[in-house]
Amino acid sequence: MDELFEVLRFGFMQRALVAGALVALMSGLLGTFVVQRRLSFLGDGLAHAAFGGMGVGALAIVSAGLLGAGAGVLRSPLWIALPFALLTALGIAYVRDRTDLSSDTAIGVFFAVSVALGVLAFSRIPPDVNLGFNVMDLLFGSILAVRAVELGAIVTAAAIVVAVLGATWGRLAYATFDDELARTDGVRSRRLEYLLFALSAVAVAVSAVVVGIVLMAAYLVIPAATARLWSRSLAGTSVRAVAIGVATTVIGVIGSFYLDAPTGSAIILSQAAVFVAAVATRRRSG
Repeated sequence: MDELFEVLRFGFMQRALVAGALVALMSGLLGTFVVQRRLSFLGDGLAHAAFGGMGVGALAIVSAGLLGAGAGVLRSPLWIALPFALLTALGIAYVRDRTDLSSDTAIGVFFAVSVALGVLAFSRIPPDVNLGFNVMDLLFGSILAVRAVELGAIVTAAAIVVAVLGATWGRLAYATFDDELARTDGVRSRRLEYLLFALSAVAVAVSAVVVGIVLMAAYLVIPAATARLWSRSLAGTSVRAVAIGVATTVIGVIGSFYLDAPTGSAIILSQAAVFVAAVATRRRSG
């Protein structure tokens, strides 16, 4: 126990736990609606859109000569990945509304284009340029290396997500369970869905820096899916999803430190273990 407290005194460990808990908070709240609306593929598509934005951002920074120029937070490609992911989310919603294509099809198109754009952008950056991160970190996460700029972005994103969902929770829940009835009662469900897509884009873009592009989709879905198996209401699902996300984040971060394992993988595998337990419990209870 003394050794555990000693580890928690490290600044990088404190930043990792705070960042992970905030990601779990956003993912749990948004994931509840994403899972209920059968949009689980959305997280995967937006995560890869963030990858494309990161590539474009990194190329723009290198081309503009901002590396090492004391540009502060503007040197982070996150600030280009964020609006890129946001535009992608709104584009997915728009294409789905204006065509006969399903959500999965629209997401798949943007998914492929974003990845191709990101790969193209990274390929244009000279290999000897030090970006301060590598592509593997973007794909699989580096939560123990969270810097102040990423933590600040996560705190801001979490505040926005919590505030907006708090203000629209009742209407969004109503539209999620019965969209047609909600519309007859004057609820602007289409606007609420665009809002959900936009909030998801913000959360995914800033969280991808922490848990990685590949693992972010699972982070958005697994806690919410697990909570849904153990809950009878949308509010209960949200509370349990956040609790599961925070608990497995703490377990994954601390466990990966002692086991010298990839932190992002440890977090998701911890979530997967809880999901398996939920499935087994649900089956036993009938």
